[in-house]
Amino acid sequence: MQGVGYREFARRSATRLGISGWVRNRNNGAVEALVQGAAANIEALLAEMRRGPPGSEVAHLRLAECEGNEAEIIGGFVVRPTR
Repeated sequence: MQGVGYREFARRSATRLGISGWVRNRNNGAVEALVQGAAANIEALLAEMRRGPPGSEVAHLRLAECEGNEAEIIGGFVVRPTR
């Protein structure tokens, strides 16, 4: 998914929907995100992330609950460096 502007697409979508969190590329080509916000807004973001920006191919979307420090989000939505 890298090289199609997916992270910036996710950041813009999340910001528009009032969602906090982050998005980053993984070394294996996947994209990872942590999101926090109203359930309806998160569902809208997930729908957009399933489609992705033009030129992207989203093979699957896996959801997981966060625990501990991962769940602590200060505010806003940022693009983090590749991990």
